[in-house]
Amino acid sequence: MLPVIVFLTSGLFLGWSLGANDAANVWGTAVGTRMVDFKKAAIICSLFVILGAVMSGSGASHTLGKLGAIGTLAGAFTVALAAALSVYFMTKAALPVSTSQAIVGAILGWNVFSGNSIDYRALGKIAGTWVFSPILTALFAIMLYFLITFFLRRMKIHLIKLDSFTRILLIAAGAFGSYSLGANNIANVMGVFIESTEDIFKSLSLGGILQLSGVQQLFFIGAIAIAVGVFTYSKRVMLTVGSGIYKLSPVTAFIVVLSSSIVLFLFASQGLKEFLVSHNLPSFPLVPVSSSQSIVGGVIGIGIAKGGKNLNLKVLGQISLGWIATPVIAAVVSFISLFIVQNVFGQKVF
Repeated sequence: MLPVIVFLTSGLFLGWSLGANDAANVWGTAVGTRMVDFKKAAIICSLFVILGAVMSGSGASHTLGKLGAIGTLAGAFTVALAAALSVYFMTKAALPVSTSQAIVGAILGWNVFSGNSIDYRALGKIAGTWVFSPILTALFAIMLYFLITFFLRRMKIHLIKLDSFTRILLIAAGAFGSYSLGANNIANVMGVFIESTEDIFKSLSLGGILQLSGVQQLFFIGAIAIAVGVFTYSKRVMLTVGSGIYKLSPVTAFIVVLSSSIVLFLFASQGLKEFLVSHNLPSFPLVPVSSSQSIVGGVIGIGIAKGGKNLNLKVLGQISLGWIATPVIAAVVSFISLFIVQNVFGQKVF
């Protein structure tokens, strides 16, 4: 079991990086506007990320598995490490990059190194969300902005009561978003290990009440790493997203969080997808979606709804550059790392 734990360390590092970068973005607007204390946000975020990962995390992992099913622990370790290093460097620069893009880039690097064919249909589904999810979040944010401002004008709520009410809504939306994030993005952290550990993690019964499959145990370990990342290194990125792109009020912060949470849930819920398909309705693909991209899309949506005058285009440009560079950097780092692990350390990576 010890060698398995050693190989899983890169996935735990990636989980830490996701917690430091992506997971924190669900709460960035709330913390950036000082409506929610960082410590309280970190606790709630961690709890609901773990719940989402364990209870609903399997859906998005299937699509990621189609892109590259890595059958050896050494290969999975190296791919996860390449993705984690890419995210870590971007996090050091305080840029909200995409862990989804990093792991996809790392898997593509593994495909090239191992000579495996690339499933372009699965790649197209995943890459399509990199464009579609921020746009969809921006649209939700614009619609919710006009709906909520119309409601507030009609109700004429006192400012003190509005402040208290908004704080509660921010916490509720953040909890929902954290759950959706855990369900959607745990595939980025531990998805590459599923095939190589299926004979190691067996189904576990906890007192005859709760049954955890091997995959759920794997996802629980990854979710703990995400929680550690939230607590130890997420505050800088929270403040970049929460106040660097566009100055948000508490109400608009709530709109951004809710819009992003809805989008993450749409791409994570297997139950919703099955319901829509059973009624012959179009459904969203179950793919890992970047919370960073979604949150940024929501903030841009608010900026557009309010006239677009105060959007910080310089920060947006820096973030966009990070999104473009991340998968490329991850693919190159993955290819080089796989070469080293196989030829220097003599480990079978495919």
